[in-house]
Amino acid sequence: MGISNAHNLTRPHTIEPRPYGLRVSLRTLDPFGTLCGADWQRTHWYRTVAERDGALADMSRKHEYSRPGDRPALVFAKVENLASSRGL
Repeated sequence: MGISNAHNLTRPHTIEPRPYGLRVSLRTLDPFGTLCGADWQRTHWYRTVAERDGALADMSRKHEYSRPGDRPALVFAKVENLASSRGL
């Protein structure tokens, strides 16, 4: 698969393995699930554990514009592609 608009990438495209993942999904019965499906999820892949953990801290932080009592509507789970991370 080629990159059609490389100028739109937020970081340079690389073919290096990205074995450490962060799966983002919706909480059970989240109203947003009616728009995108209750089983919606997205996995982001990173080169290192430190990159992934940094992204997790950033994604899961309380937004400075959140209202009092708001809680994150997303569920985060660390995942790993064992074959890629262990060079199998």
